[in-house]
Amino acid sequence: MHLIVPKDYDPKLSVKDTEAAIRYIRETFQDEFGKEMGLQRMSAPMMVEKSTGLNDNLNGVESPVSFKMKDVPGETMEIVHSLAKWKRMALHRYGFKMHEGLYTNMNAIRKDEDLDNFHSIYVDQWDWEKIIAKEERNTDTLKTTVRRIFKVIKHMEDEVWYKYPKAVHHLPDDIKFVTTQELEDRWPDKTPKEREDAICKEDGAVFLMQIGGPMKSGKRHDGRAPDYDDWKLNGDILFWYEPLNCSLEISSMGIRVDETAMKAQLKAADAEDRVNLPFHKKLLAGELPYTIGGGIGQSRLCMLLLGKAHVGEVQASVWPQSMLDQCDAANIHLL
Repeated sequence: MHLIVPKDYDPKLSVKDTEAAIRYIRETFQDEFGKEMGLQRMSAPMMVEKSTGLNDNLNGVESPVSFKMKDVPGETMEIVHSLAKWKRMALHRYGFKMHEGLYTNMNAIRKDEDLDNFHSIYVDQWDWEKIIAKEERNTDTLKTTVRRIFKVIKHMEDEVWYKYPKAVHHLPDDIKFVTTQELEDRWPDKTPKEREDAICKEDGAVFLMQIGGPMKSGKRHDGRAPDYDDWKLNGDILFWYEPLNCSLEISSMGIRVDETAMKAQLKAADAEDRVNLPFHKKLLAGELPYTIGGGIGQSRLCMLLLGKAHVGEVQASVWPQSMLDQCDAANIHLL
């Protein structure tokens, strides 16, 4: 557990006003995001059958919350970590066409999460996925999509400022693009998180590309599951967050694996046994559409726009008593 306690913190909004602002941000953003991206809202599961291979295994070490279901004997159900693979299957199953897509409210439990100002065991985000052509699986498509998402976030800043002028946290006017290798070349002696902090402090908002595969040093900037993002065509949207003097990740996204990338990444992750799972079979057989997609943190967006010191100010979760005590002493009101 790691907690940053800002000096003389002022939440600016009462708990009741914060709750009203949360509702406004969530409802307004999803409508504007769906229109800008051409996405239809769809319902999504909170749990999936383990045997489908649809759950996200994150860095490969986090175990999902699981349980047995009385009416489905012999099967293990897992609370989702994310819907990264489920969305691609849904686009295929529901007959979405070229350049059509979906977004959904995703609620997950990540019980092995390391808790801090940004991380909770409860994850709430807008998961989205959109069909693209094979020839659109390139950096230009990725950057264009990132700029559209950034445009919606910036517009939300204006909307929130109009309603809550004393509370809004102002964002940079543009987003820059950089690769993990460029950061390693520039700051070889820094840790990945220190590099993210340094580049975000310099540029304000950054899309950090190519996460998951090894860099020239042989090390990885961060882990990524091998069976959804193409490690050469993915990234994170990061902001410099002055209230806590560090970077804040709002979105992880990317162009998804094709058959070739899937095989290579499963081999690199020593996970070739997954080729026999239903999702992986369909993908390798060319039955699933080529897509781009990701997740945008709902609580993190509220936190970013309202300048909050802790994600627990904009979502109700479970926290260690020591963290509750520290936050209470620092005027940080956890829900």
